[in-house]
Amino acid sequence: MSTFRRSMRWFFAIAGFSLGLATAISAYITRMMVAPTRQHLAATPQKKGLAFENVQFPAQDGLRVSGWFIPAVGANTRDGTTILLVHGWQWNRLGFEGGTLFSNVTGSKPVDLLRMISDLHDAGYNVLTFDLRNHGESATAHPVTFGQSEAKDLLGAIAYLEERDDVDSERIGALGFSMGANAILFALPQTSKIKAAIAVQPTTPMVFSKRIFANLFGLFGPLISTISGFFYQLFGGPRLAGIVPAFAASGSGNVPVLYLQGTGDEWGSVEDVSVIADMTPCTEQLLFVNSQHRFGGYNYILDHSAVATNFFQGHL
Repeated sequence: MSTFRRSMRWFFAIAGFSLGLATAISAYITRMMVAPTRQHLAATPQKKGLAFENVQFPAQDGLRVSGWFIPAVGANTRDGTTILLVHGWQWNRLGFEGGTLFSNVTGSKPVDLLRMISDLHDAGYNVLTFDLRNHGESATAHPVTFGQSEAKDLLGAIAYLEERDDVDSERIGALGFSMGANAILFALPQTSKIKAAIAVQPTTPMVFSKRIFANLFGLFGPLISTISGFFYQLFGGPRLAGIVPAFAASGSGNVPVLYLQGTGDEWGSVEDVSVIADMTPCTEQLLFVNSQHRFGGYNYILDHSAVATNFFQGHL
């Protein structure tokens, strides 16, 4: 056998292996996009000494949503003012506990939303936190759409709050992380009840897809991103390029929005959040913070919860 033929055999063998590996990785990530592994609820607000109610309510499209309502108590109660807390992709209402194959491969860090629940409660707010569809204990409605369909869960939460006597439905704020931030942006043009919002590292899905795969897989990133996008549509997902939070944000009217983005985020980007903020009619603040990894940006606001409480105190 000639040297040329042997070289071609090795070339096609390596190329075939690489393509097969890229396809396998893409299939796994697509599964996370369509039907993410659900994290169990390992604790309740009682861990922080907080009284709470287990609640269920229908999303705007009738899907069952499960969550907790944590009522404000004490002298500093803010007369029914309520904050909606909205989690990110692959999380649940407690945040992100890690320990999954995805988190081990990507270096994702835990995010403890009980800290934010406690700090908002201590500042005098009612808090409603819930599992988005396909996450936690809420019902299934595949696929995940990174904020677009999840906004229906948020709108259902608002309708639920309007029925409570201990909630002032004209004094509702929202705080969301990643996909939860996107959900808030998609919900704002559809409701007048959210009076102030904080979006922590929202992201355009196409930007996120390209950046996360490039970060994790280098030169193979674009190939894996393309294959994953194809599989995602094959399993009923919309075109990622068609999910554009900036367009939704442009319809948010006079609602003040605070954006927070970590500068060390290798999956999202300062540029992407800047575009979203520029499209928002009433961007109150665009806060860039020093961070390591994407999860450093999430944990920044947990470590500096006064950013959230001061913002809501000024607008609710």
